[in-house]
Amino acid sequence: MKDARPCSIADTLALVGEKYSLLVLREVSLGATRFDQLVRNTGAPRDVLATRLKRLVEADLLEKVAYSERPPRHEYRATRAGRELEPVLLTLMAWGDRHLNEGDRPMVIEHAGRRGRPGGSLGDHELVPLVVCAQCGEEVHHDDLTAHPQVPGWTATGPAKT
Repeated sequence: MKDARPCSIADTLALVGEKYSLLVLREVSLGATRFDQLVRNTGAPRDVLATRLKRLVEADLLEKVAYSERPPRHEYRATRAGRELEPVLLTLMAWGDRHLNEGDRPMVIEHAGRRGRPGGSLGDHELVPLVVCAQCGEEVHHDDLTAHPQVPGWTATGPAKT
């Protein structure tokens, strides 16, 4: 049997797909950065959370920063790579709101719009995440996508026939 398809989604899930990893990133993005806050807000057992935090720090998604020397205490802050996962979290939240929570949303995220930017006057509004193409700015739809595998021996639907 051949190996599974080489895939950036699989690689990412190997890093953040463990239970509680994305929830830790959610909490840090919301401002909960201390261990006890993360235990309370994620529901993770303390030993499991410690393991996840160590892995996220090693992967450079979080950084561990001292906030007290006596006793030694640390908080966790998202690195650039960790912050780049925020759109994934927002999109997962929106999907869950639509398909699992029947529109009864546990949290609403507000977006500052163009307020404070030259020429902008939208002000604060509820965020509805949307995937758009960085090249043309159009909303991305499944029917407009075409996969082009870059790994030799693979087609869009699986291994190339030999």
